Amino acid sequence: MERDYGKVPLERALSKLGAASRSQTREWIQKGRLQVNGRTVMDTQYMVSPEKDKFTVDGKPMQKDSWQAILLNKPKGVVTTASDEKGRRTVFDLLPIELRNLHPVGRLDMATTGLLILTNDTRLSSFLTDPANAVPRTYLVTVTGEMTEAELAKAAAGIMDEGELLKPSKIALRKGSGRESHLTVELTEGKNREIRRLFEALGHEVTSLKRVAFGPLQLGALEPGQFRRLTKQELNVKETAPAPAVKRPLPPWHNKPKDNKRFKRKMPPKRRRF
Repeated sequence: MERDYGKVPLERALSKLGAASRSQTREWIQKGRLQVNGRTVMDTQYMVSPEKDKFTVDGKPMQKDSWQAILLNKPKGVVTTASDEKGRRTVFDLLPIELRNLHPVGRLDMATTGLLILTNDTRLSSFLTDPANAVPRTYLVTVTGEMTEAELAKAAAGIMDEGELLKPSKIALRKGSGRESHLTVELTEGKNREIRRLFEALGHEVTSLKRVAFGPLQLGALEPGQFRRLTKQELNVKETAPAPAVKRPLPPWHNKPKDNKRFKRKMPPKRRRF
């Protein structure tokens, strides 16, 4: 993974780092107690790089949480948000208090189950969700009715819906009948309700949708509502110094005195014109 020091608003940055809640950050800013790189900041929307900038309160360095990431098997009927105005159960209700400072990497809608990554590493989540990186997500899908070969080909070629091209990177029929079909679908970017919209456009309702893989991670036998901690090695998270520039040897005539015949490049003789 390459370094990506993307900038986000200050209150969001400290929340993502697990260094302070948004309300705590706003209080510090209002009282003039928070500094970024030694400069007092009075704007909660001041843009900062969470991984690169230095944050202090009253001149004292802030304590950031150590790197954390977990893999959760999200159950059906749970929303991927920190809080819900309708009082519905959230993924954070499934976690112990010490892990509630993490943020989800992307979202799964309420009816979708399976693999969800949560972390306090904003650089990691940005990398995994950036469409340019084409990190694959694999889903097991059940739809109503029988998927025909023509419909599979149409889905593989991509379908325009609401001005967006819905095109899985891979799609395969596992088994099917007149009543329902079971498929494996792989995506490399997270458009809103992409799989449901894709099959709806083909006349099939999605009755079950489960994410079973995200990049190098597999859901495996993890039970719904359960989670496990991830390691940096599993996610290939590492800091690598840029490779030193390689100096190539210059040809002997390069940057040499023009009057030094030894280093003059020999040119082919000119042809005579008759």
